[in-house]
Amino acid sequence: MRAVIQRTSHASVTINGVCKSSIGKGLMILLGIEDADGEEDMDWLCKKIVNLRIFDDEQGVMNKSILDIQGEILLISQFTLHASTKKGNRPSYIKAAKPEIAIPIYEEFCCKLSSELGREIGTGEFGADMKVELLNDGPVTICMDTKNKE
Repeated sequence: MRAVIQRTSHASVTINGVCKSSIGKGLMILLGIEDADGEEDMDWLCKKIVNLRIFDDEQGVMNKSILDIQGEILLISQFTLHASTKKGNRPSYIKAAKPEIAIPIYEEFCCKLSSELGREIGTGEFGADMKVELLNDGPVTICMDTKNKE
């Protein structure tokens, strides 16, 4: 599982001209799923995300988590995070999980992340043509891969 985590002032996802989800201060997360991802990957990544101390404390030091600030989360599936660009100029997405594998994992990840956060999260729609908009606060952008935990 790969995640790109961005600290936001606000973010939204629009599908066919209709806003599906929007958040205020919090995290906008792009999530890529591969065939090898499972329960352990989901658990590890969810815990990492909600405990990541990337929000400013009273001294302006990144020392608070999304839980500490009671922020919101917008989670968007993005298979292109598993693009391979080793050969040629056209990326290959061979490592990205096919929808029949990825959709149940994405849905379970959404539930686990909501549970860890203690409230519902915003989501996009798996496989849809989504227009994602955000104001990156900082900017702060963190990339994580469950295959590189150490």
